[in-house]
Amino acid sequence: MAMRRSRLTQPFISILKYVALVSVSCVMLLPFYWMIAASLMTTAEIIRTPPPLLPAEPQWRNYLDVVYAVNIGRAYLNSIIVSALTVLGILFTSSLSGFAFAKYHFPLKNVLFTIILASMMIPFFVILIPVFYIVKQLGWLNNYAGLILPGVVSAYGVFMLRQFIQGIPDELLDAARIDGASEFRIYWQLIVPLSGPALATLGVFSLVGVWNSFLWPLLVVQDSALHTVPLALNNLRTYGAEERSLNLRMAGTVLSVIPSVVVFVWLQRFFRRGIALTGLKG
Repeated sequence: MAMRRSRLTQPFISILKYVALVSVSCVMLLPFYWMIAASLMTTAEIIRTPPPLLPAEPQWRNYLDVVYAVNIGRAYLNSIIVSALTVLGILFTSSLSGFAFAKYHFPLKNVLFTIILASMMIPFFVILIPVFYIVKQLGWLNNYAGLILPGVVSAYGVFMLRQFIQGIPDELLDAARIDGASEFRIYWQLIVPLSGPALATLGVFSLVGVWNSFLWPLLVVQDSALHTVPLALNNLRTYGAEERSLNLRMAGTVLSVIPSVVVFVWLQRFFRRGIALTGLKG
C-alpha cells in the first residue's frame, strides 16, 4: 500500500520541483528581462508607473545613440585588452602558486598559505590608498600598466588552484621527472592541461570582476582614450537630461554584459565541472 501511494505521489512531487525551479529562475531572470526591455523603450515608458512589460514600439535607435554618445568602440577595445591580460596574469600566477603550495614542501609553507587566505578577508578599500600610491610612484597612472598589473595576482585564485591541483596524483609528476622533464615543463605540460576545468572557472570569475571594475579604472585613468566600458557608460549620465539618458544607459548596460554572457556560455561545461571538482579536493 505504501509503495502504491509512493508511486502515485512521485509525479506530483516532480511537478512541484519543476514549478519551484521555474519560479526561482524567472525571479532571477527578471532583472535581465527588464534591462533588455527598458533598453528598447522611450524614457517616458521607463518612468511610467507601473512600467510596461514590453515597449509599445521598440526603439532600436537607442543602441546607435549609445555609440554616438560615447566612444563605445574604443572602450570595448580597452576593456578587452585590460580584461584579457589581467585574466591571463591571474591564471598564470594562480596556477603556478597553486602548484607550488599543492605539490612542494618548503619552510613556512602553511604559514604563507594562511597569510594568503587571510588576505581574502581584507576589503579592497582598505588597501586602495597604498596600492594607488605605489602605482603613482611607479609612473603607471593613466596607462595600461596601472589598469592591469595591480590585478594579476588573486588570493582566491591561488586557493582555488591549490585545492584542485592537490587532487592530481603525485605518481604522474614522478613519472615525468623520471623521463627527464624539468619542473616548469611538468607545470606547463602536465599541471596546466589537467587543471583546465579549474582554470576555466577562475577565468570566468575573474573576467566578470575585471570587466565590470569601475572604481580602480576611475582612479588611475584620466584620459578618455583609455576609458573602459564601465567608465564610458558612466559618461551617459551627462548626456542630455538625467531622465533622458535612462534608456541609453539601459542599452549601454546590455552592450556591456554581452562579452561576459558569451564567455560563460562558451565555458559553462568546464565551469560546472570546475566548481564540482574544486569543492571535492582535499
